[in-house]
Amino acid sequence: MNLTRARTAITRERGRAAQRLEKPLEDAGIKLSAVAADVLGVSGRAMLDALIAGDHDPAALADLAKRRLRSKIPALTEALTGRFTDHHAFLAQVHLDLIDRHTAAINKLTARIEAITEPFRGFHDLICTIPGISTLTADVIVAETGADLTRFPTAKHPASWAGTTPGNNKSAGKVKSSRTRPGNPYLQGALGAAAMACSQNPSTYLGARYRRIASRRGPQKANVAIQHSMLTAIWHMGTTGTLYDDPGGDYFTRLHPDRAKNRAIHQLEAMGYRVTLDHAS
Repeated sequence: MNLTRARTAITRERGRAAQRLEKPLEDAGIKLSAVAADVLGVSGRAMLDALIAGDHDPAALADLAKRRLRSKIPALTEALTGRFTDHHAFLAQVHLDLIDRHTAAINKLTARIEAITEPFRGFHDLICTIPGISTLTADVIVAETGADLTRFPTAKHPASWAGTTPGNNKSAGKVKSSRTRPGNPYLQGALGAAAMACSQNPSTYLGARYRRIASRRGPQKANVAIQHSMLTAIWHMGTTGTLYDDPGGDYFTRLHPDRAKNRAIHQLEAMGYRVTLDHAS
Protein backbone atom coordinates (compact mmCIF):
# COMPACT_ATOMS: atom_id res chain seq x y z
CA MET A 1 0.00 0.00 0.00
CA ASN A 2 2.75 2.46 0.96
CA LEU A 3 4.64 1.63 -2.22
CA THR A 4 1.75 2.38 -4.59
CA ARG A 5 0.90 5.54 -2.66
CA ALA A 6 4.52 6.70 -2.86
CA ARG A 7 4.57 5.98 -6.60
CA THR A 8 1.36 7.97 -7.08
CA ALA A 9 2.80 10.95 -5.18
CA ILE A 10 6.08 10.90 -7.13
CA THR A 11 4.22 10.52 -10.43
CA ARG A 12 2.24 13.64 -9.61
CA GLU A 13 5.46 15.46 -8.73
CA ARG A 14 6.94 14.43 -12.07
CA GLY A 15 3.84 15.80 -13.80
CA ARG A 16 4.27 19.12 -12.01
CA ALA A 17 7.95 19.21 -12.97
CA ALA A 18 6.95 18.63 -16.61
CA GLN A 19 4.54 21.56 -16.38
CA ARG A 20 7.30 23.76 -14.94
CA LEU A 21 9.50 22.77 -17.90
CA GLU A 22 6.96 24.48 -20.14
CA LYS A 23 7.71 27.92 -18.64
CA PRO A 24 11.26 28.41 -20.03
CA LEU A 25 10.16 26.92 -23.36
CA GLU A 26 7.21 29.30 -23.61
CA ASP A 27 9.44 32.22 -22.60
CA ALA A 28 11.79 31.30 -25.44
CA GLY A 29 8.93 31.07 -27.94
CA ILE A 30 9.29 27.29 -28.31
CA LYS A 31 5.83 25.76 -28.87
CA LEU A 32 6.86 22.11 -28.96
CA SER A 33 3.92 20.96 -26.81
CA ALA A 34 1.47 22.40 -29.36
CA VAL A 35 2.66 19.84 -31.93
CA ALA A 36 4.04 16.89 -29.95
CA ALA A 37 1.55 15.22 -27.62
CA ASP A 38 4.36 14.07 -25.32
CA VAL A 39 7.20 16.55 -24.95
CA LEU A 40 9.11 14.00 -22.85
CA GLY A 41 8.75 11.21 -25.40
CA VAL A 42 11.63 9.90 -27.49
CA SER A 43 11.31 12.61 -30.15
CA GLY A 44 10.58 15.46 -27.76
CA ARG A 45 13.45 14.54 -25.46
CA ALA A 46 15.89 14.36 -28.39
CA MET A 47 14.84 17.86 -29.50
CA LEU A 48 15.12 19.26 -25.98
CA ASP A 49 18.57 17.74 -25.48
CA ALA A 50 19.72 19.22 -28.80
CA LEU A 51 18.34 22.64 -27.86
CA ILE A 52 20.13 22.57 -24.54
CA ALA A 53 23.35 21.45 -26.27
CA GLY A 54 23.23 24.59 -28.42
CA ASP A 55 21.61 23.45 -31.67
CA HIS A 56 19.06 26.15 -32.48
CA ASP A 57 18.42 25.30 -36.14
CA PRO A 58 14.62 24.61 -36.32
CA ALA A 59 14.93 22.38 -39.40
CA ALA A 60 17.65 20.24 -37.84
CA LEU A 61 15.73 19.98 -34.60
CA ALA A 62 12.51 18.99 -36.37
CA ASP A 63 14.42 16.30 -38.30
CA LEU A 64 15.00 14.51 -34.98
CA ALA A 65 11.33 13.48 -34.96
CA LYS A 66 10.66 9.75 -34.95
CA ARG A 67 7.91 7.59 -36.46
CA ARG A 68 4.47 9.22 -36.77
CA LEU A 69 5.75 12.58 -35.58
CA ARG A 70 7.78 12.90 -38.78
CA SER A 71 4.57 13.69 -40.62
CA LYS A 72 4.47 16.92 -38.60
CA ILE A 73 7.97 18.13 -39.48
CA PRO A 74 6.75 21.42 -41.08
CA ALA A 75 4.71 22.23 -37.96
CA LEU A 76 7.62 21.19 -35.75
CA THR A 77 9.98 23.47 -37.64
CA GLU A 78 7.68 26.41 -36.96
CA ALA A 79 7.15 25.42 -33.33
CA LEU A 80 10.91 25.15 -32.70
CA THR A 81 11.63 28.61 -34.09
CA GLY A 82 12.32 30.87 -31.12
CA ARG A 83 14.96 32.68 -29.08
CA PHE A 84 16.32 29.89 -26.89
CA THR A 85 19.24 31.31 -24.85
CA ASP A 86 21.75 29.86 -22.42
CA HIS A 87 19.49 31.00 -19.58
CA HIS A 88 16.59 28.96 -20.97
CA ALA A 89 18.92 25.99 -21.50
CA PHE A 90 20.04 26.10 -17.86
CA LEU A 91 16.48 26.16 -16.53
CA ALA A 92 15.31 23.43 -18.92
CA GLN A 93 18.20 21.18 -17.87
CA VAL A 94 17.37 21.68 -14.18
CA HIS A 95 13.78 20.59 -14.79
CA LEU A 96 14.83 17.64 -16.97
CA ASP A 97 17.26 16.42 -14.30
CA LEU A 98 14.48 16.58 -11.73
CA ILE A 99 12.12 14.67 -14.06
CA ASP A 100 14.80 12.00 -14.62
CA ARG A 101 15.24 11.54 -10.86
CA HIS A 102 11.48 11.16 -10.45
CA THR A 103 11.40 8.63 -13.30
CA ALA A 104 14.22 6.59 -11.73
CA ALA A 105 12.37 6.53 -8.39
CA ILE A 106 9.14 5.47 -10.09
CA ASN A 107 10.90 2.64 -11.93
CA LYS A 108 12.48 1.43 -8.68
CA LEU A 109 9.11 1.50 -6.90
CA THR A 110 7.42 -0.30 -9.80
CA ALA A 111 9.96 -3.12 -9.69
CA ARG A 112 9.40 -3.50 -5.95
CA ILE A 113 5.61 -3.43 -6.35
CA GLU A 114 5.72 -6.14 -9.03
CA ALA A 115 7.77 -8.37 -6.73
CA ILE A 116 5.47 -7.90 -3.74
CA THR A 117 2.22 -8.34 -5.70
CA GLU A 118 3.39 -11.58 -7.36
CA PRO A 119 1.29 -13.74 -4.96
CA PHE A 120 -1.79 -11.82 -6.13
CA ARG A 121 -0.94 -12.07 -9.84
CA GLY A 122 -4.10 -14.03 -10.61
CA PHE A 123 -6.42 -11.37 -9.20
CA HIS A 124 -4.25 -8.62 -10.72
CA ASP A 125 -4.44 -10.07 -14.23
CA LEU A 126 -8.14 -10.84 -13.79
CA ILE A 127 -9.18 -7.24 -13.13
CA CYS A 128 -6.94 -6.03 -15.95
CA THR A 129 -9.52 -7.57 -18.32
CA ILE A 130 -11.91 -4.73 -17.38
CA PRO A 131 -11.70 -1.96 -20.02
CA GLY A 132 -9.83 1.09 -18.74
CA ILE A 133 -7.97 -0.71 -15.94
CA SER A 134 -4.25 -0.67 -16.71
CA THR A 135 -1.49 -2.53 -14.93
CA LEU A 136 -0.72 0.51 -12.76
CA THR A 137 -4.38 0.92 -11.82
CA ALA A 138 -4.60 -2.78 -10.97
CA ASP A 139 -1.53 -2.36 -8.71
CA VAL A 140 -3.40 0.29 -6.72
CA ILE A 141 -6.57 -1.82 -6.49
CA VAL A 142 -4.57 -4.81 -5.22
CA ALA A 143 -2.74 -2.67 -2.67
CA GLU A 144 -5.81 -0.87 -1.34
CA THR A 145 -8.14 -3.89 -1.20
CA GLY A 146 -5.56 -6.52 -0.31
CA ALA A 147 -6.87 -8.53 -3.29
CA ASP A 148 -9.49 -10.00 -0.94
CA LEU A 149 -13.01 -8.91 -1.85
CA THR A 150 -14.65 -11.60 0.26
CA ARG A 151 -14.34 -9.33 3.30
CA PHE A 152 -17.14 -7.25 1.74
CA PRO A 153 -20.56 -8.97 2.11
CA THR A 154 -21.99 -7.40 -1.07
CA ALA A 155 -20.83 -5.32 -4.03
CA LYS A 156 -22.37 -2.25 -2.39
CA HIS A 157 -19.90 -2.38 0.49
CA PRO A 158 -16.65 -1.75 -1.46
CA ALA A 159 -18.44 0.92 -3.52
CA SER A 160 -19.49 2.68 -0.32
CA TRP A 161 -16.02 2.28 1.23
CA ALA A 162 -14.43 3.83 -1.86
CA GLY A 163 -16.85 6.77 -1.82
CA THR A 164 -18.57 6.06 -5.13
CA THR A 165 -22.15 5.72 -3.86
CA PRO A 166 -24.67 8.59 -3.52
CA GLY A 167 -25.24 10.01 -0.05
CA ASN A 168 -28.47 9.36 1.82
CA ASN A 169 -29.25 12.68 3.49
CA LYS A 170 -33.01 12.82 3.95
CA SER A 171 -35.27 14.83 6.21
CA ALA A 172 -39.06 14.57 6.45
CA GLY A 173 -39.09 12.33 3.40
CA LYS A 174 -37.18 14.83 1.25
CA VAL A 175 -33.72 14.24 -0.17
CA LYS A 176 -31.53 17.12 1.03
CA SER A 177 -28.30 15.95 -0.59
CA SER A 178 -27.09 12.97 -2.58
CA ARG A 179 -23.43 13.95 -2.76
CA THR A 180 -21.00 11.06 -2.50
CA ARG A 181 -19.38 10.55 0.87
CA PRO A 182 -15.60 10.74 1.41
CA GLY A 183 -13.85 7.50 0.56
CA ASN A 184 -10.41 6.06 -0.13
CA PRO A 185 -8.70 8.87 -2.11
CA TYR A 186 -6.00 6.64 -3.61
CA LEU A 187 -8.51 4.13 -4.92
CA GLN A 188 -10.75 6.95 -6.15
CA GLY A 189 -7.85 8.52 -8.04
CA ALA A 190 -6.91 5.28 -9.77
CA LEU A 191 -10.52 4.41 -10.66
CA GLY A 192 -11.18 7.97 -11.82
CA ALA A 193 -8.33 7.73 -14.34
CA ALA A 194 -9.63 4.33 -15.47
CA ALA A 195 -13.13 5.77 -15.91
CA MET A 196 -11.74 8.58 -18.06
CA ALA A 197 -9.98 5.98 -20.22
CA CYS A 198 -13.31 4.16 -20.62
CA SER A 199 -15.04 7.35 -21.72
CA GLN A 200 -12.76 7.47 -24.77
CA ASN A 201 -13.69 3.96 -25.91
CA PRO A 202 -17.01 3.87 -27.82
CA SER A 203 -17.03 0.10 -28.29
CA THR A 204 -17.41 -0.93 -24.61
CA TYR A 205 -20.36 -1.04 -22.25
CA LEU A 206 -18.64 1.26 -19.76
CA GLY A 207 -17.93 3.80 -22.49
CA ALA A 208 -21.56 3.74 -23.62
CA ARG A 209 -22.74 4.07 -20.01
CA TYR A 210 -20.43 7.02 -19.44
CA ARG A 211 -21.73 8.94 -22.45
CA ARG A 212 -25.32 8.07 -21.57
CA ILE A 213 -24.98 9.54 -18.05
CA ALA A 214 -22.74 12.45 -19.06
CA SER A 215 -25.34 13.69 -21.55
CA ARG A 216 -27.91 14.02 -18.76
CA ARG A 217 -25.96 14.66 -15.56
CA GLY A 218 -22.53 15.86 -16.63
CA PRO A 219 -19.07 14.27 -16.91
CA GLN A 220 -18.20 14.37 -13.21
CA LYS A 221 -21.19 12.31 -12.10
CA ALA A 222 -20.71 10.02 -15.07
CA ASN A 223 -17.13 9.40 -13.97
CA VAL A 224 -18.24 8.46 -10.44
CA ALA A 225 -20.93 6.17 -11.86
CA ILE A 226 -18.33 4.32 -13.95
CA GLN A 227 -16.11 3.96 -10.87
CA HIS A 228 -19.10 2.39 -9.09
CA SER A 229 -19.69 0.01 -12.01
CA MET A 230 -16.02 -0.98 -12.04
CA LEU A 231 -15.99 -1.73 -8.32
CA THR A 232 -19.16 -3.79 -8.68
CA ALA A 233 -17.53 -5.81 -11.46
CA ILE A 234 -14.31 -6.17 -9.43
CA TRP A 235 -16.27 -7.50 -6.44
CA HIS A 236 -18.07 -10.12 -8.52
CA MET A 237 -14.84 -11.14 -10.27
CA GLY A 238 -12.88 -11.23 -7.02
CA THR A 239 -15.43 -13.35 -5.19
CA THR A 240 -16.28 -15.75 -8.02
CA GLY A 241 -13.10 -15.75 -10.13
CA THR A 242 -15.03 -15.15 -13.34
CA LEU A 243 -13.66 -13.16 -16.27
CA TYR A 244 -15.12 -9.80 -17.22
CA ASP A 245 -17.84 -10.16 -19.85
CA ASP A 246 -18.38 -6.86 -21.62
CA PRO A 247 -21.98 -6.42 -22.86
CA GLY A 248 -20.70 -4.21 -25.71
CA GLY A 249 -21.04 -0.60 -26.72
CA ASP A 250 -24.44 -1.27 -28.31
CA TYR A 251 -25.90 -2.73 -25.09
CA PHE A 252 -28.39 0.07 -24.49
CA THR A 253 -29.44 0.09 -28.14
CA ARG A 254 -30.17 -3.63 -27.96
CA LEU A 255 -31.88 -3.21 -24.59
CA HIS A 256 -34.28 -0.53 -25.83
CA PRO A 257 -34.27 -0.61 -29.66
CA ASP A 258 -37.45 1.46 -29.96
CA ARG A 259 -36.00 4.23 -27.84
CA ALA A 260 -32.83 4.29 -29.94
CA LYS A 261 -34.92 4.42 -33.13
CA ASN A 262 -37.16 7.23 -31.88
CA ARG A 263 -34.19 9.22 -30.63
CA ALA A 264 -32.52 8.99 -34.04
CA ILE A 265 -35.75 10.05 -35.78
CA HIS A 266 -36.20 13.06 -33.48
CA GLN A 267 -32.63 14.16 -34.10
CA LEU A 268 -33.06 14.01 -37.86
CA GLU A 269 -36.39 15.83 -37.69
CA ALA A 270 -34.83 18.54 -35.55
CA MET A 271 -32.30 19.02 -38.38
CA GLY A 272 -35.14 19.58 -40.85
CA TYR A 273 -35.40 16.13 -42.42
CA ARG A 274 -38.58 14.18 -43.06
CA VAL A 275 -37.99 10.60 -42.02
CA THR A 276 -39.66 7.52 -43.52
CA LEU A 277 -38.63 4.10 -42.25
CA ASP A 278 -38.63 0.88 -44.27
CA HIS A 279 -37.60 -2.50 -42.89
CA ALA A 280 -34.42 -3.85 -44.49
CA SER A 281 -35.07 -6.97 -46.53
